[in-house]
Amino acid sequence: MRMYDLIMKKRNGGALSTEEIRFMIKGFTLGEIPDYQMSAMMMAIYFQGMNEDETLALTMEMAKSGDMLDLSDINGIKVDKHSTGGVGDKTSLALTPMVAALGVPVAKMSGRGLGHTGGTIDKLESFTGFSTEISEQQFKDNVNKIGIAIMGQTAELAPADKKLYALRDVTATVDNMSLIASSIMSKKLAAGADAIVLDVKTGSGAFMKKEEDSFELAREMVRLGKGAGRDTVAVVSDMDQPLGFAVGNALEVREAIDTLNGRGPKDFEELCLTLGSYMALAAGKAQSVDEARKKLIGCIEDGSALKKLAEFVAAQGGDGELVYHPERLPQASIIEEIPSPSDGYIQKIVCDEIGICSLILGGGRETKESSIDLSVGLVLHKKVGDAVKKGESLATIHANDSEKLAAAKARFLAAYTINDTPVTKKPLIKGIVNG
Repeated sequence: MRMYDLIMKKRNGGALSTEEIRFMIKGFTLGEIPDYQMSAMMMAIYFQGMNEDETLALTMEMAKSGDMLDLSDINGIKVDKHSTGGVGDKTSLALTPMVAALGVPVAKMSGRGLGHTGGTIDKLESFTGFSTEISEQQFKDNVNKIGIAIMGQTAELAPADKKLYALRDVTATVDNMSLIASSIMSKKLAAGADAIVLDVKTGSGAFMKKEEDSFELAREMVRLGKGAGRDTVAVVSDMDQPLGFAVGNALEVREAIDTLNGRGPKDFEELCLTLGSYMALAAGKAQSVDEARKKLIGCIEDGSALKKLAEFVAAQGGDGELVYHPERLPQASIIEEIPSPSDGYIQKIVCDEIGICSLILGGGRETKESSIDLSVGLVLHKKVGDAVKKGESLATIHANDSEKLAAAKARFLAAYTINDTPVTKKPLIKGIVNG
């Protein structure tokens, strides 16, 4: 078997067999197939596409290219959740303790953020002493003991995907549905969960800007999950404006804690309840989505979800008391309001620009080596459809540098469109894909 022949076959519109895809991924991972040949293959796939069988084979071979985490030592049905990312997306911080309080085991691998805000791990490090540098055995023990553990993604999890994505990133071949879906799902399958709930974002702050593309990606990923024998469902949710009000690491942690206390933003709470309901359903903890939702609301009202977050933080070396005293989380030295320049209604927020404001303040990473300021960010007070008076605060900005604050403030105001026309608020949940 020769890579040259496979490139020609795909270039001419042929379908690759499972054996051919296995040969290609194994050879590329081992360094036997050079970058220039794999680049040619990626471009051929970009133009010719892949059918369902090819996409599943590619996903499985990338998943099997490194460690396949064995979670059989963990009791119960393990359910993982994955978000395609957005601005203010602190969902894991509130969602995982909610479902764990229902008895759903959460064994999750997460990463650090590269972009406008930190990833789940960065946000959790707002808790003094918290660490995801735990052994695989401790990871499993923690899930069995308290119901949640989150550890950093190892280099040996789907290494073929990491190598392939780096190549696609510099050869203009990222934007292909089969390649995007297989990249995400290979890591999820390697992480060992029995069931997967996907949060696929759509809008100006999402990877997929168009709603039809988001639904196509959701359908593709659900097909791959089910094809691999995992119970899989996708929720398509709006990211045309930030999720909740807080954007920035410690600020988002505080908002997650507020949500577990029953006083969080309604859109954020709604997303957590929707995703959590499907996780509980997959784990057999409820017979219907409605029943699961009621049970999750009960876990907020009786305080068990908040207690679970504190237990989880303490089990991984963090100060669990901060869950009950969020005022002790990292705080910025400069806190200023951003007044509205006019009366009217919020017509539009360019969502990714709000993320860039956080990045300017120091809340995200421009490179992998960048350090993050956990205390900075923004808390919005007005979102799309809200009425506002001139001089009324649009947001509170948290900064540690006056020059960065000025730059972020100017960018923030440019991201808001205000005029006299009332706007109908759009639903957060766009749809559910489960088949």
